[in-house]
Amino acid sequence: MRRRHFETLAPRCPVCRNEQPLRLERVLREQGEHVLEGWLACANPSCLREFPVLDGAPLLAPDLRAHVRGQTLAFLGREGLDELSESWLGDCLGPQSEFDTLRQHLSQYAWDHWGEFDPLERERDPAPGSVARVLDELWRRVDALPDGPLLEIGCSVGRASFALAERTGRLTLGVDLHQGKLRLAQRILRESRVRYAQRRVGVVYERREFAVPTPAAERADFWSVDAAQAPFADGQFAGILALNVLDSTHAPLELLRSCARLLAPGGVLALACPYDWSLSAAPLEHWFGGHSQRGPNAGASEPVLRAMLGWAADPALAQLKPECEVDSLEWNVRLHERSVMRYRLHGVIARRR
Repeated sequence: MRRRHFETLAPRCPVCRNEQPLRLERVLREQGEHVLEGWLACANPSCLREFPVLDGAPLLAPDLRAHVRGQTLAFLGREGLDELSESWLGDCLGPQSEFDTLRQHLSQYAWDHWGEFDPLERERDPAPGSVARVLDELWRRVDALPDGPLLEIGCSVGRASFALAERTGRLTLGVDLHQGKLRLAQRILRESRVRYAQRRVGVVYERREFAVPTPAAERADFWSVDAAQAPFADGQFAGILALNVLDSTHAPLELLRSCARLLAPGGVLALACPYDWSLSAAPLEHWFGGHSQRGPNAGASEPVLRAMLGWAADPALAQLKPECEVDSLEWNVRLHERSVMRYRLHGVIARRR
């Protein structure tokens, strides 16, 4: 956690929503301006909740017990193991274990975000870097922005947040709830190096480690935040980016309302989604489409999102005015060396009235 970001953004308690910012109660470990371990505290005498800073990222989730219990290995797993020892653990724990799931997620996202800088990466079709290409396609349609910082929701391992900070010269915060991805993003922030296990086949992985360019690192930071209940002041951000998030959150409607609240007047929301709905992310009733094919939209998701943006019956959503759409943005997810899943994203730019 960069001190500059903490002081500028002044996060509030996500539990009691007290207007007084959280205070940095204690620093246990730091590196330069980065607080690597410590905790924040709520100043409200009737709350006094504590929020730890672990692996360089503050954990600002309303229900910390559930958040940590759901990611036990990501919080307590060992780091710095030799590749052979890690391979042995993978064989013993086997497929579909928490260990294997964590490695698969990091393999998929680290490859796409940073694989183009890997000297061992072979030329292939599709190539890594779709997150950067989608960002370019969306953000070139964004013109004037008000003053203020930027927020990326669902930042994963960080590539788009770095790119936003570089492109705009603004303070940029990436937020996610996946501790393993945040740990990697924080390491890249401090070291400009990527280190992860790339999946070859089954539970066979190959260690990859290489330097990456992070020219705007001093303007970026990465926190653990539930964006649907974001602990920030109203109108605090000039722009919000959300790639592949709407169908991955437990409350898509609340996420849109939160974005409307967080944007300054004239601020821009840029989002893209493949509508890959799953019960592991949200109940069926919360999906935007993907069900009820007998209805007027025949189950399509795009018309539901259009109806939500600018919905006059909802005071928050009524503030979001759609400006443009772009369809068929390609997003590639590498599963293993012989399998890549291709998504076609639907992108939308909306502006806060």
